Amino acid sequence: MDLKSGYHQIEVHPDDQYKTAIRTRYGHYEFIVMPFGLANAPATFQRCMNDLFRPWLDRFVVVYLDDILVFSRTLQEHQGHLRQVLEKLREANFKINAKKCEWAKTQVLYLGHVLDGDGIKPADSKIAAIRDWPTPRTLTELRSFLGLANYYRKFVRNFSTIAAPLRRLLKKEAIWQWDKDCTSALKKLKRALIEYPVLKVADPSLPFVVTTDASQYGIGAVLQQDDDNGYKPVEFMSARMPSEKVATSMYERELNALRQALEHWKHYLLGRHFKVYSDHKTL
Repeated sequence: MDLKSGYHQIEVHPDDQYKTAIRTRYGHYEFIVMPFGLANAPATFQRCMNDLFRPWLDRFVVVYLDDILVFSRTLQEHQGHLRQVLEKLREANFKINAKKCEWAKTQVLYLGHVLDGDGIKPADSKIAAIRDWPTPRTLTELRSFLGLANYYRKFVRNFSTIAAPLRRLLKKEAIWQWDKDCTSALKKLKRALIEYPVLKVADPSLPFVVTTDASQYGIGAVLQQDDDNGYKPVEFMSARMPSEKVATSMYERELNALRQALEHWKHYLLGRHFKVYSDHKTL
């Protein structure tokens, strides 16, 4: 669901309206509803949505600003969920943009991801943009590419290790010099994103499995679940090895990889039993 001009549906308190004042050749104007462009507008709107749907958040509703996703296991259950959400919006006097809403779909595009019964995958348009991205010639172009690629890093095993030659160019003291290592890293990153795996939607009723690995320069991990059809990835995680850990023993690096993985996925793992796999025998 999409709200119609979402920000404009939030009233500005009379005591604060003067803060939104603008001057034009026709006179002095103040907003009585929240305008786009205010520094606090996104946080204010998100807080309003969270308060409105708090009892249902992550149970059958996900909200990002004015984009509302309602998910259910069956059509009958979905109809009940939609009724609850629409009634709540009506009570709060929020208006939806019916032309931009999609109802009872088995596949939806949400925040750059395609969601369906098979799992989660990147939007085709975003992957096409990554595939066709030209070789960066400036720092700004490189930052733009890495910004887009980084958004989908959870689909890529060992993302940080692959992208390391590119990230080195972002350091303050680095001199811009695009070499064969950068070209190789760009190709590997593109290939990994184009050949992405479909990620499984986490199922709280199934046990989680965490597999970790570490090298001198990076760590990698994958969170998986077995749905009777073999282990399926829920999410990949990777990070650069901290400089203070580079010179430590393999045991410490593997332990650090495990610690970071458990910290990263604690919202899935806290309060439940799970398995951990590591290729370090002593650990």
